[in-house]
Amino acid sequence: MADNVTDKENGRRILSELMGADYVAAKEKKRNSFNEVIQDYSEEVCFGRIWSREGIDRKQRSIINVAMLTALNRPAQLAHHIEGAMTNGATVAEIQEILLQTAVYCGLPAAGEAFRIAEEVLREGGHLD
Repeated sequence: MADNVTDKENGRRILSELMGADYVAAKEKKRNSFNEVIQDYSEEVCFGRIWSREGIDRKQRSIINVAMLTALNRPAQLAHHIEGAMTNGATVAEIQEILLQTAVYCGLPAAGEAFRIAEEVLREGGHLD
């Protein structure tokens, strides 16, 4: 990262690359004086500092997030990160295997819900018939 680019600016760029400009624009429309602190934190720390690291690639980060969000039962975030995983090169077969793996370690109810969410996201994205 160039010295003149802040973590927040870098984070916003990465977020746009992962989720698309429309997602970032929609998120910005929801910004207000109450939630701006958490949005700034997300852009600066999550995306500007962590997603920008070189230790693992974006696809690996996406795979980890899909598994963690399934375990934590965070359906809204899971939907966004399935989209991001596809953007980062994950295949439908890989998403299926990740979610099947979570059934063993997170339980069938969590994995079943994750499969439902993933199927909806993948179908809307034109990845399923």
